[in-house]
Amino acid sequence: MSIAVNMKSNPLRVLIADDDEQDRNYMAGKVASWGYVTETAADGVEALEKCQRFHPQVLISDLRMPHMDGFELIKRLHSQDNPPPVIILTQFSDIETAITAMHDAGAFWFLNKPVPLGALQVLIERAGEQKSLREENERLRMVLMGEQLGEMVGKSPLMQDVFALIRQVAPSRATVLVSGESGTGKELVARAIHASSPRKNAPFVALNCAALPETLIESELFGHERGAFTGASERRLGRIELAHTGTLFLDEIGELPLSMQAKLLRVLEDSRVQRLGGRGEIEVDVRVLAATNRSPQKAVKEGKLREDLFYRLNVFHVALPALRERKEDLPLLSQALLASLKRKHDRHMTPIEPAVMERFLHYHWPGNVRELRNVLERAVILAGDGPITMALLPSTLGSMVPAAPADGPIVDAGKLTLSLGTSLHDAEKALILATLRFLDNNRRRTADVLGLSLKTIQIKLKEYRSHSPDDPNESQAAAAAGGDQ
Repeated sequence: MSIAVNMKSNPLRVLIADDDEQDRNYMAGKVASWGYVTETAADGVEALEKCQRFHPQVLISDLRMPHMDGFELIKRLHSQDNPPPVIILTQFSDIETAITAMHDAGAFWFLNKPVPLGALQVLIERAGEQKSLREENERLRMVLMGEQLGEMVGKSPLMQDVFALIRQVAPSRATVLVSGESGTGKELVARAIHASSPRKNAPFVALNCAALPETLIESELFGHERGAFTGASERRLGRIELAHTGTLFLDEIGELPLSMQAKLLRVLEDSRVQRLGGRGEIEVDVRVLAATNRSPQKAVKEGKLREDLFYRLNVFHVALPALRERKEDLPLLSQALLASLKRKHDRHMTPIEPAVMERFLHYHWPGNVRELRNVLERAVILAGDGPITMALLPSTLGSMVPAAPADGPIVDAGKLTLSLGTSLHDAEKALILATLRFLDNNRRRTADVLGLSLKTIQIKLKEYRSHSPDDPNESQAAAAAGGDQ
C-alpha cells in the first residue's frame, strides 16, 4: 500500500511495518494525513526489501512480526549505509525488549500499542530531523577531514595537493592560472579560491572567453558607453567593473583574441579600465583568476597566449588532475554528485550498485568529472526512486574497444598495450587509432585527450589512409573518422 500527499513541499517518506493489516493501514492513513509519503510492509523481510526501493527517512516497525521481527530488522538496517531512524511499536509486555532494541540495536524510540497518535507525530518529525542532521554531519566531516573544499571532493593525494595549494593562495591577492583538461572542474577551483579569500562577500564574475564571438568580447569584458557602436542604446558595465572589489574568472584564456589580451594585461598592471566609447579610465580593484584546458606553455609557443600575459597570470599555478589519474576518488565523488542530483530532481534512489562502481573504475573518463556528472544525472532521471544499475548506464560507457591481432597492440577497456621494440611511429599510430575507436571516432575529442590539435589529427588520419595498413582495424578506424566531428 502506498499513500502520497502534497501537504509539504518536500515530505518525509515513512515506512510502516506491521503484520496486522488493519493496524498498518489505519496508521498509514493517519501518517499520510499529516503530510508524509507512506509505504507499508507486512513483516521485516518485506520492510527490508522496501527500504532498498522506497528509501524511507523514518521507519515505524512493530516489534513482533513473522519471518523477521523488528529487532532483527534494525540490526540488518544498521549494517547498511545511512539507515533510517526506527520507531518501535510494542505491547506493554515487551517493554523490556523494546528498551534493549533502543540501547543495543539502535532504535530511535519506542511506543506502546495502542499508539498515541500525538506522540507518534512528534516522534516522526524528530526522527526525520535526526536523519537530516546525520547527513549534514557527514558533509561537515568530509570538510573537516579535508575531503571536500567548496564543491570539490577528493581524498586522493593529487586532490589533497590541489586543496593545499588553494588554501595557501586564497588569502593573498595573487593572480592564479588554473590548468586542466575539459571537465576537471577549473571553475570550481576559482570559486573555492574566491570563497576562501577576504573577497568572499564581494562579486565573483565568470567569463568563458571561448563562448563569445570576437566582436562581442571587448564590450563584454570592458563595457561600453551609450552610442559607442550601432545598437549601444545605453551604458553597460563590463565584467571587469562588475567584479570590482571581488574576483574575475576568465575561463579558456587562450581563446581570448590577442588584441584583448594586450588590453587585459594593461588592466592587470594599472588596475584601470576604459569602456568602449569612453574618454576616461576607471580605477578597479579586481583579483583575476584564469584557466586553460591546454598546456599554457604550449599555447605561448603556438602564439595563442601572449608570453607577457602568461607570466602576469602565472604568479601561482594550480594544475588539476584528470579523473582517470585519481580513480580512488570515484566512490566519494559519485556519492557527492548523487546527493546534489537527488536534490535537483527530487529522487531517492539507493547508492550505486557495486557492478556500476566497478565499471566506473575501469572506464577512462575522457570527459572527466563533467562526464561523470552527466552519466549520473541520466541514471538518476531514468531510475526514478529505484537503484542505479548497469542497465541505466549509456551503452558507450566502458565499451570494449576492438582488439588488434595477437602480434600487434592490444586494446581493452580503455587501455593500450604495446610490445617492446615497437617503433615510435607505430606506437603513435596505434595510440591515435585506438583512442579514436574508444571515443566513437570523434576526432575533436581525440585531439583534446591526446593534447594535439584537430589539424594534426586530420593530417595523421590522411597519412594512415594513404597507406594500406596490415591491420584492418586501423584502416577501418581511419576511414570511419573521415568526417568532421
